[in-house]
Amino acid sequence: MALIAQKYSEKVLERENRVQEQVKQQHIPVKVYRTAERLMIAAPMAGLEPENILVEVTHDGRLILHGDQRAMLKEVKELLVDEWSVGVYHRELALPVPVNAVCANVTYGNGVLMVALPISDQTSPARLTLERVTATHGEHKGNAGHLATCVQT
Repeated sequence: MALIAQKYSEKVLERENRVQEQVKQQHIPVKVYRTAERLMIAAPMAGLEPENILVEVTHDGRLILHGDQRAMLKEVKELLVDEWSVGVYHRELALPVPVNAVCANVTYGNGVLMVALPISDQTSPARLTLERVTATHGEHKGNAGHLATCVQT
């Protein structure tokens, strides 16, 4: 009987010591800066496919950054440290100036999302998705900073 209890205790201890990969929503840190013509946002969003990223500017001047869930690790025997979780990326913030999101440029490469929004007299909302350029790079060309060539739909 003592041998069975010992084996059970060892199994429970092994299970408690093993870290399970967590699935949760990731907070996205951002860097927001501006020039005279445009507002720029940089946001690290590692591990995503370009087509799984959505950038939206709402009528009320809010920026929404969203990335769909990354895949969990496969066939991991024991996860030792889990400081970076799988899950979705999501961030909403109020933009400091009105922008024309229809003419925005959005690029994703090396795990960083870059959004260039032309500054405008009033906010023009848009929902922007990326087209895959390579497996880890994507873009949406709206000609930010070149309003004369921007085609609004």
